Amino acid sequence: MACRISELVIDCVDPERLASFWSEVLGYVELGREEDGSIEIGPPGTGFGGPQPTLVLSPSSDPRPTKLRLHIDVNPTDRDQDAELERLLTLGAEPADVGQTGTETWHVLADPEGNEFCLLRTRIRPV
Repeated sequence: MACRISELVIDCVDPERLASFWSEVLGYVELGREEDGSIEIGPPGTGFGGPQPTLVLSPSSDPRPTKLRLHIDVNPTDRDQDAELERLLTLGAEPADVGQTGTETWHVLADPEGNEFCLLRTRIRPV
């Protein structure tokens, strides 16, 4: 028997804003809220325990002290990479410089709170 990732927890200053951003990026919906202000989002119709991990946006006022040791990669599902990049920028993502050479096949972006993530080129089927 093995484990699988069921949820990813992201500490953030504004859970509402990030829940809205990542819901739009991933096509997720709000699944629940905790008393501490955390908001869980996930795939509609399946939620926690489904084939995709959920995201928990957890309130925190601690500033990020160093480079993230983990980041999210996303792939377009219904359009090419250029069209998806334009959509993500419209949603509030911003280009991020983490030392790219300019020859990469992916784009490094930051969500509205500065958390880096990568938009990969390969289009994959939606789950």
